[in-house]
Amino acid sequence: MSFSEIPPPPEVDPGNDEPAIRTRPPGPQSRTWLTRAARVGAPMGPLPQREPSKVVRADVPAGSIVYATGKGSNVIDVDGNRYVDLAAGFGALLLGHAHPRILKVLELQAPRLLQALGDVYPSEPKIALSDRLAALFPEPGARVILGQSGADAVSAALKTAMLFTGKPGVVAFSGGYHGLSYGPLAATALRAGYREPFLPQLNPAVSFVDYPSTEEEAGAALERVRFELGRGNLGAVLIEPVLGRGGCVPPPSGFLAELSRIAKAGGALFIADEIWSGLGRAGHLLYSVAEGARPDVICLGKGLGGGLPISACIGSADVMQAWRREPEVVHTSTFAGAPLACCAAIATLDVISRDGLVERSARVGAGWLAALRSALEGLPGVDGVRGAGMMIGIDVQSRTGGAPRLMRALLERGYIVSSGGGSREVIVLTPPLTIAEALLEGAALALREAIHG
Repeated sequence: MSFSEIPPPPEVDPGNDEPAIRTRPPGPQSRTWLTRAARVGAPMGPLPQREPSKVVRADVPAGSIVYATGKGSNVIDVDGNRYVDLAAGFGALLLGHAHPRILKVLELQAPRLLQALGDVYPSEPKIALSDRLAALFPEPGARVILGQSGADAVSAALKTAMLFTGKPGVVAFSGGYHGLSYGPLAATALRAGYREPFLPQLNPAVSFVDYPSTEEEAGAALERVRFELGRGNLGAVLIEPVLGRGGCVPPPSGFLAELSRIAKAGGALFIADEIWSGLGRAGHLLYSVAEGARPDVICLGKGLGGGLPISACIGSADVMQAWRREPEVVHTSTFAGAPLACCAAIATLDVISRDGLVERSARVGAGWLAALRSALEGLPGVDGVRGAGMMIGIDVQSRTGGAPRLMRALLERGYIVSSGGGSREVIVLTPPLTIAEALLEGAALALREAIHG
């Protein structure tokens, strides 16, 4: 083949283009980069399968690619393949890749200030963002602790519960994922392998309740929480208002409101981990509040930074007052509330409000959920389609190979998705809130073809 016959790579697109696969993934460039990654990265995850069909070489999985650029709802890999991104950084890219507003505020802030001095001499953006976040809380006077990750925010929330109640006990829920640093890890029940090697170093006063998906399960869960409250050492009830990595499971209506009521009645703080579900991802600005709950503490992260790492623990005024004591007690880190991340977070909140993305998520998400159910339910290996807003899970537990095999089939068709559930039995769909509806229609057809294939 002469150079004139080699097809050009896809042009840089506006971010809502259909897939364009020129080389079956992983292409040669992805293979090269993945081989380098396998040589230098710590070998986390399950032991590799050694069959030739399952690996590129060494420990490199066959279903992987390496990102080169991203724009809007599209990703282009190092081989020039263009994909529709239905994962969006595990739900973190609410505005998609490289949103113009995010890029503009970073351009303006970068020459001004990259780092301040924490809470000793804070930056303007840190204070401005804290003002905006406090205003999101369902009652006035809220106080804010900024962090660098969702796990950081949950750590701050658990510390707040201990300071306020003096009780170490925590109720968390099966399938929950709150992060892998030690405080949140003790309350993470997504997969046993995440916790078990570290159990001797984790909070032993954590108990787990089954996350409900039906009215009957909700009643049983509430009774179990009442029992745990009766033990007298429970300081926090920690829950994802919509189960995220556990498989995009919304609880029955009324459950969150009653859970928050009995937690408070029992002297425990109700902590809503809105890191996945918040800021419009699940169709509401704060899903727990929309469902009638009144959290004592709310955790935000993921999409808050528009692609930059930042998180927040927001609590009521009386609860957060527990941090004021002698001797001094703090929760902070060098880069918590860094100016660039704070500016990106303010811009993200602006765009979500200006463009009506919470409302769009609810409307478009409901339509997409109905379309996916129509296209997929009843197919062999599909056990259910569920979700809220733009946070949808497709249960394929009875399908051979579960979600990972289906992920590879979708990748070859030009769609990036992630997996969830304790056994990776759920396809998780968390696209940008800005994604074109035509791309969602194409994704439903691609999912049907991949399942049939």
